[in-house]
Formats: sequence, C-alpha cells, structure tokens
Amino acid sequence: MLIRHPTDILPSEITDKALYLSRRDFMTAAGAAGLVLAGVSGPVEAKLATVPSRFSTADKPNTKQEITTYNNFYEFGTDKGDPAVNAGKLVTRPWTVRVEGEVMKPKTFDLDEIMKLAPLEERIYRLRCVEGWSMVIPWIGYSLSEILKRVEPTSKAKYVEFTTLKRPEQMPGQRNAVLDWPYVEGLRIDEAMNPLTLVTLGLYGELLPNQNGAPIRIAVPWKYGFKSAKSVIRIRLVEKQPISSWMSANPREYGFFSNVNPQVDHPRWSQASERRIGEFFKRKTVMFNGYGDQVASMYAGMDLKKYF
Repeated sequence: MLIRHPTDILPSEITDKALYLSRRDFMTAAGAAGLVLAGVSGPVEAKLATVPSRFSTADKPNTKQEITTYNNFYEFGTDKGDPAVNAGKLVTRPWTVRVEGEVMKPKTFDLDEIMKLAPLEERIYRLRCVEGWSMVIPWIGYSLSEILKRVEPTSKAKYVEFTTLKRPEQMPGQRNAVLDWPYVEGLRIDEAMNPLTLVTLGLYGELLPNQNGAPIRIAVPWKYGFKSAKSVIRIRLVEKQPISSWMSANPREYGFFSNVNPQVDHPRWSQASERRIGEFFKRKTVMFNGYGDQVASMYAGMDLKKYF
C-alpha cells in the first residue's frame, strides 16, 4: 500500500498513550450479546460472550499487543503506530449504520441492535496486507449476510458499498489529502453474502479497540486488508460496481477485487511472500490467503490477473 507521511499533524493533536489507556473503562458482560453497553463515548472494553466458529484457522493468533499497536488506519495517520496513539479521541457511542439502496426494507441499525442480531462467534482469521505483512487475529462477530438479508436485497443489488466515518476533528489523518475522505470500499454481492465475510465487533474477547476499526468493521479474510472497511456508518446495495477509495487514488496499483494472489505482484513489490508480525522469516503467500475452498468458486472462469 502506498505510504505517505503527513507533516502537518501538530503534537497537541496527538493523544498521549497513557491518557488513551486510562480512558478504557471495563464493563461487566451480560445480556443476549454477552455484554452491557451504556450510553458512553470513547473507547470502552467489555467481555463478549461467543460461540465456537467453524471458520477459524488453526494458526496461532498474534498477541493483543501486536494487533492493537501495528495498524493501517489512515484516518489516524499513515505510520503503523499512529492509530494506537491518535484513536483515543474517537467517540463511538452513540453509533448507527444505515443500510439502503437496492433493498426492499432500508433500515438504520443502532449499534446495540447490531450486537444482538446473531450469536457472536470468535473467528481466528488470517489478515494479509498488500505491503507484505500479515497477522492472525481472533475477530468477534458474525456473517455480514445476517444484516443484508434483513433488508431484503432486490434483484438489482449486484454490489455492496461501504462508507466509513468522516470526522476530522477526531480522526486527524483526515485533515490530510492522503485519500478522498470518507473512505469507501466495496464487494460484489456474492462476496458480501459469503459466510466468511464478517461484521466485526470485537477481538480477543473484548469490543473492538478504536485503532482496529471500532465500533464496527468488515473483515474479508481472502482479500488484502484495505478491503475490510473500518468504522462503517453506511452500507449501500447498488447495481454498478463502486469506485473504492484506493481505486480512485491509484487505479493502476489497486483493483476492485484485491484477492490475495501470489501470482499478481504490486507494481512496486512482489506479493509472492509475506512476513507475519512477530516472526523473522518470510513465508510463501497462499492463494486467497488460504481460503480457496470457501471462495474460489466465486471466481471460476475469471482472469484474476486482469481482475486484480
């Protein structure tokens, strides 16, 4: 992924890490979703009750420290450590997600409602980023299809577009023209309905930290990490293929599908190998990030070097 280093973020705009951590109040779990959520603002931790998932990999997860301090979330800065430092300002309650477009029953979902739509599963997923690094993360959530089926997509719904929060007063990276904000991503409807595509609400048994996409993000484990939209506020089902933010910024380097594919190099580096965070040696990149059994049939007959 193209990395740029903004120079106009003032030191006064960056939240001290100690202050950020002190604001993370612990809440006792209860209720149908396994937690109690008060009307609070800022990052909150709660224990989430989960059920086993058949989708988990057997790979050993990265540590919570690694997962929460090494992030791509340009809304908070382009360096990997910026989100952990700057994301403490983000207010995540109240929060709603509007689902609209080519649907029979458009609806605005409150976050409490989203938490209770389906049983929460802990899914240990591999995350592969286009720059050549990867992690294994114990996400908590359920299939995105649980939300989509409730709005009843029409026959014209061919794609799903995700729009993320634009709030530059709390997301200092948005004060820089790294991308055209707000961040927009998209999936084909069959990709969005695939049971692997996750509405993600937590990790390591707790609510999502701000720097990991709180309070709700998408996780698409067979694609490069930037396809997994963070801090989602709107989901639109549309007839025509959306133009994602990275496609708009650099269409030569970032295609719509962005499936993990060791045979398709980024114009400026190879994608044939990856380095998992916490490991010294590289490993070979696996087609579809190892999820080929579940997703390869969606691309039968497609030239994946052309539709990258």
